[in-house]
Amino acid sequence: MSELKRRYAKIDRNTNETKISVELDLDGEGKAEINTGVPFMDHMLDLFVKHGLFDSKIIANGDTHIDDHHTTEDLGIVLGQVIREALGDKKGIKRYGNAFVPMDDALAQVVVDCSNRPHLEYGVEPQLTQKVGTFDTELVHEFLWKFALEARMNVHVIVPYGHNTHHIIEAIFKALARAIDDAVQIDPRVKGVPSTKGLLT
Repeated sequence: MSELKRRYAKIDRNTNETKISVELDLDGEGKAEINTGVPFMDHMLDLFVKHGLFDSKIIANGDTHIDDHHTTEDLGIVLGQVIREALGDKKGIKRYGNAFVPMDDALAQVVVDCSNRPHLEYGVEPQLTQKVGTFDTELVHEFLWKFALEARMNVHVIVPYGHNTHHIIEAIFKALARAIDDAVQIDPRVKGVPSTKGLLT
C-alpha cells in the first residue's frame, strides 16, 4: 500500500442515547477491538472486521438498560459514515462487490455498490426467531438499513435458506464484510472513478 493514501477514518458520535467511537482502516489485517455493550453485536462486528480484513476499533456506550435498539442503530450509522469517509473520492476502486458465505445450514449473499445511491434490499427468506440470546433479531435490518444510508451504498442481502437464526445472521455479516472488501479494492485498470458520470461522491 506504499503508493496508496491511507484509507482510514475515525468518527465520534455523541447523543443523549449513545456515545459511539469508530475508527477503521480499509487496508488492514482483520484486527478488531470492540466493546459495544451489546454482546451479540460485539460478536457480529468482530466477524465483520476479521472477514473484511479491516482494522477497526469500535466502542459504544448506550442506553442498553432500555433495550439494544439505539446502540445497534447508531452503530450502523457511525460504521457507515466511517467507511464512506475512509473511501474518500473512490478513485481507482472496483466499486462493486459480491460475496457468498455459507454457515452450516444457512447461505447468505451480499452484493454492494459504492455508488453514492443508498438503498437496502433485505431478502431474507427464512423466518428468524425473535431473539438470539437477549438480542432482538429485527435489529439486524435496522443496523443494515442505517449502514447503507450512511455509507451511501447500495446493499442487497439475499438469504434463500437457513434454519438456525444465529447462523443466518452470522453469514450475513461475514458476506457483507467480504463484499465490501471486494468493492473497495483498487483496480489498476480503473482511471479516476468507475462511473460514466465521473463522480461517486
